[in-house]
Amino acid sequence: MALMSNQALPAPVIRRELVIVLALSLGASALWAVVDIVATLTEPGGLADSVQSMNSARAEEERPWLDLSRQLLSLVLAMAPVALALHFLALDRGDPFRLIGLDGRRPAFDLLGGAVLAAAIGIPGLGLYFAARALGLNATISAANLNDVWWAVPILVLAALKNAILEEVIGVGYLVTRLRQLAWGPVAIVVSHSLLRGTYHLYQGFGGFIGNAVMGAVFALAFLRWKRTGPLVVAHTLLDIVAFVGYLLVAPHVSWL
Repeated sequence: MALMSNQALPAPVIRRELVIVLALSLGASALWAVVDIVATLTEPGGLADSVQSMNSARAEEERPWLDLSRQLLSLVLAMAPVALALHFLALDRGDPFRLIGLDGRRPAFDLLGGAVLAAAIGIPGLGLYFAARALGLNATISAANLNDVWWAVPILVLAALKNAILEEVIGVGYLVTRLRQLAWGPVAIVVSHSLLRGTYHLYQGFGGFIGNAVMGAVFALAFLRWKRTGPLVVAHTLLDIVAFVGYLLVAPHVSWL
């Protein structure tokens, strides 16, 4: 028999659910990131000589339509764990979009709050990245490695939106909601999300871990206060658009990226 809306789930069921959702999404990324940084640290040159490529081409330059098809398929399939998390929330908590504040009730608040968060996180984050790279504590991040195709910018914008939805819906909206059901306190929730976000960015280096852990703490606190992931999705999307599209447009003309 299906669960009625708002019927409480037993704690063991919630824990099993958390393991399943995270193992199919951010938890798996965290484990791979740990393996990746160990591999990087044990290679000649270590982090200082490492380059981490993101948003890479998925086919040869002479096959742009195959590349585009693979890019779009990858973006669509990345939404499957998000759909699963929302489905689980709907089983016992009702409308999951309203529950985590990803509906259209407060568009102005979401846009303005997101812009403020993006500015507060992005400017110090950029400084931390360059400082960590100068100290040999971070890999060089090559944020856009697509072929010379007309759809490069739209795909990078969609990739930014995909990252934002995946990380904020699962890592904040879903995870925080379930941890609160397990009677976790605010400090434990903020620390756990902060460590998770930092860990699945650990492939970038220790600067990436610290910067994203701080971002995770800020975003978790914002969600606990606002009860909305809308501003977080907006902020994350803006940050990644600037990083991805900015790199695509600027990197060929400068030597410091």
